[in-house]
Amino acid sequence: MKKIIILALLVFCPLLGSSQTISEIDEIAPFNEEMAAIRKGDQWGFINQEGVLVIAFRSDLVWDKNADTSKPGIDGIRFPSFHNGRCLVSKLIDKIRVYGFIDTHGKLVIEHQFLNVSSFDQGYTVGIIYERVFLGKNEIKLDVYKHKFHEVLMDSSGEIIEFFSRRDNIQLTKRRYIRPSINVKFLSRNLIAMRTKDRNWEIRKLDL
Repeated sequence: MKKIIILALLVFCPLLGSSQTISEIDEIAPFNEEMAAIRKGDQWGFINQEGVLVIAFRSDLVWDKNADTSKPGIDGIRFPSFHNGRCLVSKLIDKIRVYGFIDTHGKLVIEHQFLNVSSFDQGYTVGIIYERVFLGKNEIKLDVYKHKFHEVLMDSSGEIIEFFSRRDNIQLTKRRYIRPSINVKFLSRNLIAMRTKDRNWEIRKLDL
């Protein structure tokens, strides 16, 4: 009998030891896709429905305590959350904040290439990407680049499905830069809404 009790303790003690308490949390976001973001200071991590910290606290997750959640894109993101298995992250490139996506393991799966982007919906996101094209060197031997900007529809694998329009007049210098607004809304697998030059909306069909 004693051997049975000792064996049971050996089996269950590791399970008891694996439980964890996460303390000194400043904010807890709602669960979405079976994960919830929790904040300590300016860093967020993710717990699963068992309360286990599955993505460690990090400073690159996108959030804004003053976000207007009615707005599309970055301006509407109140706290980090997963949508279609993707969560927004950001970093500074040449003093401009650029956005990409991680998966539920915390791995970067869509590179930082967006100047503004919405969360995924039904497997797709809409955002503004930029491409830096090398033109050569100037008279003082400095590299010269040209930037191209496009509003695109992208799937969760990072593949661009549709180019909607070229975007101009975006200045990629810290002093002049203003994050561009998103002019396309993904409505369904067959429909998008696109803002026109007179600031109205028109609905277009997609062939996905």
